[in-house]
Amino acid sequence: MFGRLNKNLDRLNHFLEEKNIEELIYILGSRKEIAKRNFWAGLSRGVGIGIGVTLITAILVMILQKIVTLNLPVIGEFIAEIVEIVEKNV
Repeated sequence: MFGRLNKNLDRLNHFLEEKNIEELIYILGSRKEIAKRNFWAGLSRGVGIGIGVTLITAILVMILQKIVTLNLPVIGEFIAEIVEIVEKNV
């Protein structure tokens, strides 16, 4: 009877080790650990979004400036106004 129980407990222990349940339980049990991980995750996301938006905006402005130099009649004037507005606010 105890042999079978030990075998089942060993299987359960192996399963929990595979799935890193011990670390998950530690994280969920510690409010400080949750707060620390959420703080760093939020900070990382904020910095990443800031850098990403800046790069994408810079690339779009460069592309719009190139389009303006092509002297397209209607589109060129419209884009020139947009670029001018962006440059004034920077």
